[in-house]
Amino acid sequence: MSAQTYLAYDYPLLSVFWSMLLFFLWIMWFVLLFRIVVDIFRDDAMSGWAKAGWLVFVIILPFLGVFVYVIARGKHMGSREVAQARAQQESFDSYIRQTAGSADSRPSSVDELARLSEIRSRGDITEDEFRRAKELVLSGGRTPNVPA
Repeated sequence: MSAQTYLAYDYPLLSVFWSMLLFFLWIMWFVLLFRIVVDIFRDDAMSGWAKAGWLVFVIILPFLGVFVYVIARGKHMGSREVAQARAQQESFDSYIRQTAGSADSRPSSVDELARLSEIRSRGDITEDEFRRAKELVLSGGRTPNVPA
C-alpha cells in the first residue's frame, strides 16, 4: 500500500516545455479545424454535395481531411475570408449611409436658398417670388414647388 507521490520537482523542466508545446499544438489544431469548417460553408463556388463531402471527410478522418483540404483548397481560404470581410464592411457602410440619409431627408435651408438663387438667375421666377420664397425658407417653412 505504498502509493507513490509525485511532487513538482519530480516533473523535469523539459517535460513542462514539451507538455506546453503539445497543448499549444492541440489548441491550434482545433482552431484550424473550425476555420476549415467555416471555409467549407463560406465557399459559394462549391455545390452542396461537395460541401457535404468535404465536411464528412473532415469530421470522419479529421487529420487526413484537414491536411488534404489545406493542400487542395487552402490557397484560396484567405481570399474568401477577405471577400467576406469586404462584403460585411460594404453592407455596414451602406447601412450607415442609408441611416444617416434618412435622418435628414429634407434639404437644408442653404441648399434650398442655393436652388432658389439658381432658379432666379435662369429667369424662371421673378425677384418678388424669390423674396417670398426666401422668407419662407428662412422662417422654417417649406418653399413652394417652383418649376425647375
